[in-house]
Amino acid sequence: MPQLLTEAEIQEQAKILSDWTVKDSKLQITRTFKDFIAAIEFVNKLVELTESAGHHPNIEISYNKVKITLTTHDAGGLTQSDFDVARVISQIN
Repeated sequence: MPQLLTEAEIQEQAKILSDWTVKDSKLQITRTFKDFIAAIEFVNKLVELTESAGHHPNIEISYNKVKITLTTHDAGGLTQSDFDVARVISQIN
């Protein structure tokens, strides 16, 4: 099982991910797109990436907004895997 990060490690990692927030042991971002189709295209890009990483986010879609939440359920909080996947997601347009 992945190792939980300490609060200091979480804060250090969070500084690098400026668009992400940490709340309740979860890493979150909301992205806004021009319309529903663009939002779905973005989500589709996440599928292969997260499947190959073996780390699956919670995804909420509301018309042109996509909210992504990362946490390592098995570990009960944030691990390095969450931040690794967040960095890759941040690079997707």
